[in-house]
Amino acid sequence: MTADLPAGIGPHDGRELDLMLAGRKPLAMFYDVVPASIELPEADFAPHVASGRLIRREEIYPGRSGSQPLRYIYYALPAEAPRIDRLHAINAAIHGGARKATEADDIEIGRLLGYSEAEIAAYVEHGRRLRRRLGQL
Repeated sequence: MTADLPAGIGPHDGRELDLMLAGRKPLAMFYDVVPASIELPEADFAPHVASGRLIRREEIYPGRSGSQPLRYIYYALPAEAPRIDRLHAINAAIHGGARKATEADDIEIGRLLGYSEAEIAAYVEHGRRLRRRLGQL
């Protein structure tokens, strides 16, 4: 989590694998542009995918308006696999240009990723403040 984010936002950042292996996080999502600009933690997750403790799915969504495509990696506990399908459906609709992202998406995505209602509310409020600052509300 970066220093400019308020408390309650991104509490799983850097801890996704540990939380998943402890059964406290059902789903993790990582993304980057294509070609990659950062290193995703795939090597850390790989042995757990190979052993069957986690499942992995990769999707590439087209870039919009000349932007680079986006590569998403989803990891889930095996019993939570349907969460990947739902999260992919949301991201495919948004990144495919079928619709714009909404606060309802932020809430649903937060729940799918295993965040608490308080953490989700903090994230949504932070987004509202940013949009107000940018004159988008």
